[in-house]
Amino acid sequence: MSEAHPSPEATALPPHAGLETTPGECPVVILDDGTWAVRGHADVLHVATTPEVYSSAARRHLHVPNGMDGEEHRRFRDVVDRHLDDTRILPLASMITQVCDQAVADLLEPGTVVEVLHDYGRQVAVRVQCRWLGWPESLEGELLDWIEANFAATRSGEAARNAEVAAWFDRIVTDLVDDRRRRLAAGEDLPEDPTTGLLHDTVADTAAPGGQRPLTDPELVSILRNWTAGDLGSIAACIGVVVHHVATHLEEQARLRTLSGDEEHHTEELDAAVDEMLRLNDPFPFNKRRTLQDAELAGYRVPAGTAVVVNWTAANRDERVFPEPDAYRPAEHRADNIVYGAGPHICPGRVLSTLQIRGALAALLRATTSVELDPDRPPERYPFPSRGFDTVPVVLR
Repeated sequence: MSEAHPSPEATALPPHAGLETTPGECPVVILDDGTWAVRGHADVLHVATTPEVYSSAARRHLHVPNGMDGEEHRRFRDVVDRHLDDTRILPLASMITQVCDQAVADLLEPGTVVEVLHDYGRQVAVRVQCRWLGWPESLEGELLDWIEANFAATRSGEAARNAEVAAWFDRIVTDLVDDRRRRLAAGEDLPEDPTTGLLHDTVADTAAPGGQRPLTDPELVSILRNWTAGDLGSIAACIGVVVHHVATHLEEQARLRTLSGDEEHHTEELDAAVDEMLRLNDPFPFNKRRTLQDAELAGYRVPAGTAVVVNWTAANRDERVFPEPDAYRPAEHRADNIVYGAGPHICPGRVLSTLQIRGALAALLRATTSVELDPDRPPERYPFPSRGFDTVPVVLR
């Protein structure tokens, strides 16, 4: 169906704001800055799977492949998918388990009070990423500092601060790439990791001899930034969500503790539980799009050039799909859960992310007899529309 010609019945504008309503009541609303927020489950899926109308090329800087559409996106997504294929990621499970077990051991004493995101989640995220990408252990401290600075800059809303932390991360990645290139030029045997792999990788290009060319340095840096800059804080945020859930649902904590004792044989059930916890409290509310042509969405006319945000958090709580949005039903809800997105831009790192989140939760449950919220410090939510947490202080025993 072409979206270039909205039906005559289409209404000009959706309601303004209205975020206190449910997605079923208002599947599309207009925010204060004029952006259209898509909240209904079916409408979010439609936008996510119609990139020829709702473009992801809505950023000022190079973002490979998230800020690309169509054939360009497909060419670079092929590169990313090669490195994130299950055959390469699933063998990392034992390394991730080791990292998580050690991270728990580093902080655990009887009655220990732990702030989950800062004291545990970030350590897991940084250590796993460094080991997977072959980055030096000496870099872990700087990456932890960067996560803190990035969160502070995001909270400030100041463009200059956000630009500064973005440039800082680009320098980290560029220095790593430059070092690998120098070592390669010197004839050194480089480790077989994704960072080295990208140096040797090629992307399809009809203008290049043989239809393939090496990645440029900006493209390579952008891919590595996409794999790490977003994921470091994201993994910690997800670990905060799942630990908060088990700390407030003690019966489910006991059930998952039993499964975690034999994690290898209960991955499907544990993963379904993690996905459902993230559906209930999704810390990543939206992605940006821009309409390339006039369109119709949920019965409204969307003019070409309209800024659109895909609200995954709201869609995952659409009462028309999840009749009791707050009910914890892992098996029942999993097929409709879109916490990792949908369409051509579905998260390519979802398997790696799940391994880390599940691994962190299972390691914590294996090493403890109870995980409860700290009675002296309640959790703090991250600002709306995120349903994630800024802090999750817990007592471990």
